[in-house]
Amino acid sequence: MNLDMQALYVFLFTGFVAMSAALSAGAINKLPEENKPDFVKKPNGQVSVIMMGNFAALVLIAAMAYGVLNLDWYIPLGCMFITFPAIHVLLIQRVLGELKSLFVMTPLVAFSAVALYYYW
Repeated sequence: MNLDMQALYVFLFTGFVAMSAALSAGAINKLPEENKPDFVKKPNGQVSVIMMGNFAALVLIAAMAYGVLNLDWYIPLGCMFITFPAIHVLLIQRVLGELKSLFVMTPLVAFSAVALYYYW
């Protein structure tokens, strides 16, 4: 087992915040019109949510590539399909809600993208 702890930490942080932001954006987009937050009902609100979700999805893809290249294959795979979504749904979504989660995670996604680039 070849495990570089720095690569693991970069992958876990980058992948988790990107997955959380992408899941939050997707959940906001799936809400019925009458249940959407006021921010999303503004003229460019929906576009902003979609762009934040797309940016998070791109960073998630980059994090997965980084994880597969620098860690054993089963770590990124397990995190992508089990750990990251479970932590988001069970913890982040219940504590912050979808809109706050998106607005908290998006700056962290930008920071983690820079960290991912730096450590890659």
